[in-house]
Amino acid sequence: MAQDDSDRLLSLLADGQDDFVARWIRTVTSSLAGRLTPAEVQQDLTELYRALLVALRQGDTATKGEAFGEVRSLLTELSRNRARQGFSPTETASSLFALKEVLQSALVEAGDLATYARFCRVLDDLGLYTVEVHAKAREEIISAQAEQLLELSTPVVKLWDGIVGVPLVGTLDSARTQVVMEKLLQSLLDQNATHAIVDITGVPSVDTQVAQHLLKTVVAARMMGAECTISGIRPQIAQTIVALGIEFGDITTKATLADALRHALHRIEQNGAAAGIGGTA
Repeated sequence: MAQDDSDRLLSLLADGQDDFVARWIRTVTSSLAGRLTPAEVQQDLTELYRALLVALRQGDTATKGEAFGEVRSLLTELSRNRARQGFSPTETASSLFALKEVLQSALVEAGDLATYARFCRVLDDLGLYTVEVHAKAREEIISAQAEQLLELSTPVVKLWDGIVGVPLVGTLDSARTQVVMEKLLQSLLDQNATHAIVDITGVPSVDTQVAQHLLKTVVAARMMGAECTISGIRPQIAQTIVALGIEFGDITTKATLADALRHALHRIEQNGAAAGIGGTA
């Protein structure tokens, strides 16, 4: 931006600061349909306007440069907050673009269209920056929510003294298998459990990959000294396992969770009896 243009713009922005900021706040508050209070909008836009004015006074309109560091910082915070509040990238960028409308009449009346056009390019660049930050923030939020859902979808429950169960619902993939392993092993340690039941009643189908994930979970539990049983082997799943030639080896499988629990209780009784005989001897 030429020096004369920059001086005129700075003079206009500084002289009309209170009026421009007030109109900008009203415009943005109205566009957000009451989802943010005027006080919330005022705090964001007042700080942003002042930072923008400081950046332009340094004579550099390169929005990626050092002069606009504070502006970018404020826009980053604003974009992240708007993303968490459920606003779209367009709504976030439009809040910045609204400043064009506020300044348009003043610059047009002054016959300074060239200065207005150059300033609009600055706002356009900053608007694109808010879209990028907003999109990244949304990705982070979605990723965090997915991890939380994954945690909630793989509970480890205490079924009996010394017996824990993992009721699986939905598809079992590598990421979920890792979560199941970690939670199961920690539960075995915390509750001093000797038996684990992995119930796949809620798993719609079992293929070679799912079977491998199940085997990894069982092996991990065994390494902690726990006997492991897989329950929920429905007729359709049993047929699929046989057709695919999947081998569970010496892993105990049961049709229902009740059968698996009965088996685990029986094993505990046997182990207890064996320990008693050994102690007597």
